[in-house]
Amino acid sequence: MKNLKTSFVILCVLCAFVVQTSSAQNNSIPKPLYDDPVYHGAADPVIIYNKAKKKWWMLYTNRRASVKDSTVQWVHGTRIGIAESKDGVHWKYVDTANINYRPDVGYTHWAPDVIEHNGTYHMYLTYVPGTFKDWNHPRVIVHLTSKDLQNWNYQSTLKLVNARSDDEIGRQKVIDASVYQINDTTFRMWYNNERDGKSIYYADSKDLYNWVDKGKAIAARGEGPKTFFWQGKYFMIVDAWKGMEVYSSTDLLNWTKQSNRILENPGKRKDDQAIGGHCDVVVNKDGRAFVYYFTHPGRSKANPAAKGSFDDKRSVIQVAELKYVNNEIVCDRDAPIAVNKKGVKIL
Repeated sequence: MKNLKTSFVILCVLCAFVVQTSSAQNNSIPKPLYDDPVYHGAADPVIIYNKAKKKWWMLYTNRRASVKDSTVQWVHGTRIGIAESKDGVHWKYVDTANINYRPDVGYTHWAPDVIEHNGTYHMYLTYVPGTFKDWNHPRVIVHLTSKDLQNWNYQSTLKLVNARSDDEIGRQKVIDASVYQINDTTFRMWYNNERDGKSIYYADSKDLYNWVDKGKAIAARGEGPKTFFWQGKYFMIVDAWKGMEVYSSTDLLNWTKQSNRILENPGKRKDDQAIGGHCDVVVNKDGRAFVYYFTHPGRSKANPAAKGSFDDKRSVIQVAELKYVNNEIVCDRDAPIAVNKKGVKIL
């Protein structure tokens, strides 16, 4: 009987340990992952490793959700925000990026994409020449370079969609660059051409400075294309405003859309009940893929906030792990993320 009681006590202790461990894992990844402390409008994240700081940096569109505005001015007049993390999990606000391209009063910076090559960081940034009350204005993609990820020098305004003259370049309406290094001599950029039904276009470069536009890549509406290599093929995730469309390719030219979207159905955890938007994907050294996306918590279908209110405009960054099941990418935003044995670490 004594041995039976001892076994029962040990079993209870083990069960409590399992429950505590499971609970700790479920709560180890914060929800939301990050909320900008200045304007509470973080969106369009890009994640890159800062070699000098030995930390991960997140650069993001810093929309001014806390500004009282009944138009779309709050989405304009933004500077790019910066947060940092040692583990890809716990993020702290750093500052705004010092982008030395501000030729217009009330300038707007959106949707950065950043790539490092031979010790130099290259940013491809959406620039809007002012702070506007509607969407009917030009937008261009500018190229900037940096050695520290915080201070950025202007290089050029890209000549996309076959723009040639300065006037044509200035009238472009292109946003959301995503750059991928194909090999040692070729880089490819995908972007959204708003004047062609918001289709995804692409351009190629040999040096990251000079780009040749190649035309349409995907003839479907979408924003924020993100291209990455995983599971032996290329994927592109595109924000379709009803969840994220997923395309796959073996040659980066011909794309096949999978049947199901990801981040369409609401999650159950804090500030994650609305659709996921404009993402970045990081494949870590263990081959696991993580999607960093933003949500508008106040726009859940179950309990939407009053349109134009702070709760309606507020956006936060979330993270979830991607899985590859039956030849499709799936994403359970509520699933606990298994963490590193040395601590909470995913990157």
